[in-house]
Amino acid sequence: MSKQKTSPDIDADGFMAEFMRLKRGSVTRRHFLAVAGLGTAGLLLDGTRRKSLATSTGSTLGQKVSLATWPNYHDPQTFEDFTALYGVEVDVSIIGSNEGIMQALESGRAWDVIVPTQYAISPYVNRNMLAPLELGRIPNFDLNAQEDRFLKPGVMAGSIYAIPKNAGTTGIAFNSNELDPVQSWRDFFDRAMTEASGKTIIHDYQLTAIGNALVALGHDFNSLEPDQLAKAADLLMQVKPHLFAIESDYQPAMRTGEAWMTMCWSNDACQMHRDVPEIAYEIATDGGEIWTDYFAIPAKAHNKPAAHALINHLLLPEVAAREHLVNGGTPTDSRVRGLLPPEILADEIVYPDEAKLTPLEFGLATVMTDPTRTDIMKRFRAAGG
Repeated sequence: MSKQKTSPDIDADGFMAEFMRLKRGSVTRRHFLAVAGLGTAGLLLDGTRRKSLATSTGSTLGQKVSLATWPNYHDPQTFEDFTALYGVEVDVSIIGSNEGIMQALESGRAWDVIVPTQYAISPYVNRNMLAPLELGRIPNFDLNAQEDRFLKPGVMAGSIYAIPKNAGTTGIAFNSNELDPVQSWRDFFDRAMTEASGKTIIHDYQLTAIGNALVALGHDFNSLEPDQLAKAADLLMQVKPHLFAIESDYQPAMRTGEAWMTMCWSNDACQMHRDVPEIAYEIATDGGEIWTDYFAIPAKAHNKPAAHALINHLLLPEVAAREHLVNGGTPTDSRVRGLLPPEILADEIVYPDEAKLTPLEFGLATVMTDPTRTDIMKRFRAAGG
């Protein structure tokens, strides 16, 4: 199928409405498979058909496809299975922030697939950094299985540039054997400078490092007010000497007990609590971040056919369900949730009570490229500990 043609005047809502009509009669939801059935055997079932879908355009998939993604975000078996099915090696790079991806792309790095958060998509598109997705190469994508609120950030100027992967929150993980519950960002910063001094990790990511400092001071997570940002910068500088690290891959230190408390994405919290039950997770009562991550293809990707094939593979409900069981991200695809057992769907880290989400904010595109926040983060990283 060729790329969807639309009027240049059509807006995102109009495009979604038209495309939803075109996609009626999508793939039937499948029954839940036991965890073993979500492994290689389940993937190889009808693998020839899926391979033919990915190569039906006549384009070779090449020998390698590169992916820039977040720490602890995939089951390695997923990529081994992709290589077994398609003969294409997956080269995975770990990133710690959307700003880091943007800087790398601007400097000439050319990954084939990236995993941006919702607020980063429009800055990428506005800088001509993303290619419109060729939906005919991604038959496992089902618009009917996604809510509009997850779909809309990926749609710009009548084209889909990004497809939802999963959602989550940013909160506080702490070792409950060492610390009493940490329930707010004010409490987080206070503890970091007292009983958790030398044992605390803050994200190497300005959106959350600065955003959560702002919330701790009673301000909006996305604030760009100079006076408020100055106070947030002061708080970060005060806490810097007490930190174990500024790091987005904080799981190793939390698991070994070298760190007791960290800013934490909910998918990481799910993994850590599953394996180390004393690591607890709280969504801060004073606010913070709620997010959705996406799959997208950079405009300068070297292997776009394989990029589409990899995204298609990752969106197969059985594959996405297994990924969820490993990484703990909240599925946005209703077909994936339909494959998960009740005990997984009852996990309050992954599926929190709606009331806990009320004070949270989505990150805004303007925050990502704000020079003041960028400068604050540079000074925070460089400050002596």
